Amino acid sequence: MPSPPSDPFSTLRDLPLRSFRPEPALRLPVTAIERFRFPSVDAHNHLGRWLTKRWAARDVGALLGRMDATGVAAVVNLDGMWGKELRDNVARYDRAHPGRFATFAQLDWRELDAGNGFGERLAAGVHQSVEAGAKGLKIWKNLGLHLRDHRGALIMPDDARLAPVWDACASERIPVTIHTADPIAFFQPLTARNERLEELLENPDWWFGDRRRFPRFDELMERFERLVAANPGVTVIGAHVAGCAEDLAWVSRMLDTYPNLNVDIAARLAELGRQPRAAAALFRRHPGRILLGTDQVPPAIPTYRVYARFLETADEHFAYSPGEAPGQGRWAVSGLELPDTVLRKVCRDNAIRLIPGLRG
Repeated sequence: MPSPPSDPFSTLRDLPLRSFRPEPALRLPVTAIERFRFPSVDAHNHLGRWLTKRWAARDVGALLGRMDATGVAAVVNLDGMWGKELRDNVARYDRAHPGRFATFAQLDWRELDAGNGFGERLAAGVHQSVEAGAKGLKIWKNLGLHLRDHRGALIMPDDARLAPVWDACASERIPVTIHTADPIAFFQPLTARNERLEELLENPDWWFGDRRRFPRFDELMERFERLVAANPGVTVIGAHVAGCAEDLAWVSRMLDTYPNLNVDIAARLAELGRQPRAAAALFRRHPGRILLGTDQVPPAIPTYRVYARFLETADEHFAYSPGEAPGQGRWAVSGLELPDTVLRKVCRDNAIRLIPGLRG
């Protein structure tokens, strides 16, 4: 039988951070959660072929089974795109299962290449998409980060040439879910002090800290605010806590200032759950303006249970996702223990009110 090493630390002194997997020694209560307390709507998900080049939910019947098992009454599919792809999504989800799904369209940004008048052409696409069954419009983060006009100039969220698009959404009475920017750390220097360094090393194209190529984070937030302010007749859903989950005072000010703004919490449990008192205060101050969303592709039972635990319980220091580190950061989260009056609005009522075609 081999003898133990004389120095038990010798093999661990140079352990890479990616191999460090601490197991908390805390002894805390664990609330078993099987399903949401109230029938809920996942207002931010991807079920189409945009991200995966194949159906994200390959078996719709199995997806409905997972939804039923966790108390999810409906899911918003942000992958409708336009044209035939939109019609395929609407047929597969919305029309085949009325009330259980609502598909949002996206814009065909290839219109930018055709030169002046792209705003009017994109607006015409909005009207066509609504006629084809779209229940809303999804704008991705490439607006402000990547999209350029025919002269090579970066298109920002508040670009005046896009005004016809927002006017079309207002006239069609459809909400617009807008993903602006990304976590603040993605715009900060790539150094050992960056709290999302592991994640960025795994996904180098998520780093936007090169000032020669990308705007500052705060500039994108300022442009987003101008867009919201200039379009009071448009129902805006700021994806991922309006892109600013690290600064809930800013989010709360935005919700106080602009009645047309709402936010979803998709993929931001890591941020919200490490500031549970500030997060709970935001939910309690603005219960009618926050929507449940997960951005889990495809929707999964363990993820829905984590979201339910986060919103409903007072549990402390638990994993914000079923996966292992690094995830979105090396920390744990604590639950908000929201009252039923707030939970009903966040998990169901707000989505039913804002998004056509859903039932809860």
